Amino acid sequence: MRTWTGIGLALVLASGSALARDDRNRYSIEEAMNTAAAQEKLNRGYTFRFGGQSHAPVVTNHGEYMSNKKTNAFAKSDKEACQWAFLSAMLSYQDRIAKEGGNAVINLRSYYKKNDFTSDTEFECGNGALMAGVTFLGDVVTLQAP
Repeated sequence: MRTWTGIGLALVLASGSALARDDRNRYSIEEAMNTAAAQEKLNRGYTFRFGGQSHAPVVTNHGEYMSNKKTNAFAKSDKEACQWAFLSAMLSYQDRIAKEGGNAVINLRSYYKKNDFTSDTEFECGNGALMAGVTFLGDVVTLQAP
């Protein structure tokens, strides 16, 4: 009887730690922006610049905004789930650009669990057993027309 109790306890503890998974991974911004869903849904009239990527001069800065998005990770690879969360965040920025009357978001950087990570090429994503999520900070602006 004691053996079965020990095995049951071990299984419960193992499953609990699996559900508590909270990995931080980095993925390609370019790949996420070029998924079929991103190509279909993102407004190509808006500009998204990560890290220190170059952009036209800023005419108006409408403020810094955060986007914190999660997605169900069930039956998705970590990368796929993070790309969905990434797209959701970009769509929320797209809505914010329209609301503020801007045309771009610049200085985009990852801010997952308040960990500031700036890169021109990668974003940070949290992967758990059931959910994946991204948090971004960026400046909504109006850039000078070319």
